[in-house]
Amino acid sequence: MWRELLPVGRSAATGGYRRHAWTGADADCRAWFREQAEARGLAYEVDRNGNQWAWLGDFRNAAAGDAVVTGSHLDSVPDGGAFDGPLGVVSAFAALDELHGRGVRPARPLGVVNFTDEEGARFGLACVGSRLAAGQLTAEQARELRDDEGTSLARAMERAGHDPDAIGPDPERLARVGAFVELHIEQGRNLATGAADAPATAGGRAVGVASAIWPHGRWRFDFHGEANHAGTTRLEDRRDPMLTYATTVLAARKKARLAGALATFGKVAVEPNGVNAIASLVRGWLDSRAPDEETLAAVVAEIERSATERGARDGVRVAVVRESATPVVEFAHDLRDRIAARLGGAPVLPTGAGHDAGILSAEIPTAMLFVRNPTGVSHSPAESAREDDCVAGVRALADVLEDLACP
Repeated sequence: MWRELLPVGRSAATGGYRRHAWTGADADCRAWFREQAEARGLAYEVDRNGNQWAWLGDFRNAAAGDAVVTGSHLDSVPDGGAFDGPLGVVSAFAALDELHGRGVRPARPLGVVNFTDEEGARFGLACVGSRLAAGQLTAEQARELRDDEGTSLARAMERAGHDPDAIGPDPERLARVGAFVELHIEQGRNLATGAADAPATAGGRAVGVASAIWPHGRWRFDFHGEANHAGTTRLEDRRDPMLTYATTVLAARKKARLAGALATFGKVAVEPNGVNAIASLVRGWLDSRAPDEETLAAVVAEIERSATERGARDGVRVAVVRESATPVVEFAHDLRDRIAARLGGAPVLPTGAGHDAGILSAEIPTAMLFVRNPTGVSHSPAESAREDDCVAGVRALADVLEDLACP
């Protein structure tokens, strides 16, 4: 499975992946998922929001809270790594194979899911498929999302053969799911090194269990200046938004460090974007995360204040738009503890990364397994995991599914 999926959407120039939602690479990933489902005789379906499902057992007639689901996503950030998302989907199918090899006959329906547009790389909002299903994003809001070329999500879905008029909440489906367990590569090195803020048992373990997801969000900072000639405009006469933007990036790093939080300007757009022209507009997107919601709000407010004060000195108007915000997610404690015990006291770790499991946690009991990442690098072509650790992850996931689906 891994060898088949590995070349899909991979850039020959960078070695990274560009599997953006509702593109050709995404279609190839979706075709691969369907092939895996049908090869195992699983019932395959696509829900109203474009999420793919594969079922072992009778899900359509399942009682409320009866089904157990695992999986993740197959899309990527720009030039992302091979493991973020796909490891969870590949491991889900492999775990079903492991259960079959053990002769296990699940008493409850078992599902594998590929949530669409988890990374938000194309339309700027993460976890679109799971947000729609959980009713945390309205159909109207989703259809109006646009990529950098101005293509709406609705139009992109139409081109890919999916009806955008059908999208929306899916409470009946979610009501039949009693537990969702997402396996993911750890985006950090707690399992590899036993970091200072991790349990003493973390270092040297191949698999861990998630405790919580830090609150996080995305904010767009618009810096409005004045376009002018780079070679004739005196420095004191300039209203240069790039200067205000650069100062804001530095301020974000300082404010986050002082608060024990994270702040990243990872995307920027410049108009008119000429080498010999002072910019008229700079747009920068801030990603910020913190251990609690109060700290997150304070850090973002401080960054905005710094930007506005600097803008006043530079003659630049600053506007800030919150594009998304996700509160702290505490995974279901009873499910988390049950899984950790089933895995022989696996370490329980927090994470700053968002996931579909975090979105669904508001509707159904969810949990996450982490597979050791030797370098901690993620969202990069350098992302990696050892094969024996991935196999340990599959076996751990199979153990968890057996425990949940075979009471």
